[in-house]
Amino acid sequence: MGRGRARAAGLRLRLTLLATGLVALASGLLLWLGWVLVGTVVATTTAFPAGATVRIGEIEVPAEVARDTVAAAARSEVLRAGLIAFPLVVLAGALVSWMLIGRVLAPLHQVIAAARRLSASSLDERVALRRARGEVAELAAGFDAMLDRLQAAFEAQRRFVANAGHELRTPLAVLRTEIDVTLQDPDADVAELRRMGEVVRDAGRRCDELVAGLLLLARTEASGPLGEADRVPVNLAELLVSELDGVSAVATEHGLSVRADPVPAHTRGDEVLLRRLVANLVENAVRHNRDGGWIEAATGTQTGGTRAGDDAAVVELRVSSTGPELAADQVAELFEPFRRGPVARTARTRGSGLGLSIVRAVAAAHDATVDAVPVPGGGLEVRVRFSSALPSPGPSPGPPSPASPPAPVPGPG
Repeated sequence: MGRGRARAAGLRLRLTLLATGLVALASGLLLWLGWVLVGTVVATTTAFPAGATVRIGEIEVPAEVARDTVAAAARSEVLRAGLIAFPLVVLAGALVSWMLIGRVLAPLHQVIAAARRLSASSLDERVALRRARGEVAELAAGFDAMLDRLQAAFEAQRRFVANAGHELRTPLAVLRTEIDVTLQDPDADVAELRRMGEVVRDAGRRCDELVAGLLLLARTEASGPLGEADRVPVNLAELLVSELDGVSAVATEHGLSVRADPVPAHTRGDEVLLRRLVANLVENAVRHNRDGGWIEAATGTQTGGTRAGDDAAVVELRVSSTGPELAADQVAELFEPFRRGPVARTARTRGSGLGLSIVRAVAAAHDATVDAVPVPGGGLEVRVRFSSALPSPGPSPGPPSPASPPAPVPGPG
């Protein structure tokens, strides 16, 4: 802190010396101009006839000599008064400069003090200069914006570490236990080793999915809204068809009826993140469904912005499915990391618990809104609405492959 104050005082002193030097230079130049001009004025305004003499006291001297004497006397008087006024003007300039520079630098000192007070546990502090103007106000606003980004990044990092430590503990414990038990069994045969290998592979896959999901969630939350340079035209209908094809085999295996309505829905965004959003919604609809249930998925463009009173065209993605019964107050919790609905854990429902958390983070990065409501009788309907709709450049993509049963099903209510 002392070193920072010394640097701040040094800047104030240097600026004061610079201002004082400029005042001294200007004062010296004015004094020199006054000295030159007084002599010139006296010499040009005092006119005598040629050969005239002037009496000075008891002595008569030629007029030219008298004129030069008066000019020299005037210059001497200006020089004498100037040498008295010069240091006073310089001193006054130094004092005024010191005070004015101090007032100008005061907001900068606040920024420096706020920066020195910051730590990982006090990132919620802000400079918040109310009276500053000009470049200093811009500096303070930029500093506060940087703190907002830092705070978001630190919070995302803390959540990532806490979530990773909590969720990775289970598969790692399974790995360690399975290996220890197998190594301590002297009669372990090839079948036992093969069984252990499958368990270890399963736990390793789960660790990999957890880490990938956590990294995507942390990166998306910390980056904030996407800039225009990061957005490209994306057709959500094509992404939906692709992801439904990817889960068609599992849907058929469990007797799930799938009805898709992939109306062209063009928006601007990061295609990789939007694909992950669609995939998470579709995978959740399959994982947390019941045998013989149904899934409905649709895309489209509607009128009515994401905010009240907004009539702009919006792109909507809707995925609904049967599943466990949910109370209205349970729906919001599903978007928190590692929160799962009340469903039995089976091979199909095993997941990282990050699906809807990633959906919410990706939607926020695209300035979109996510709404979820329980389906009467059990299940969930999720709607994602994007405000940046684009005109459709071509025909609608085809329906999902025949592997996904296209039979119509009752609506979700």
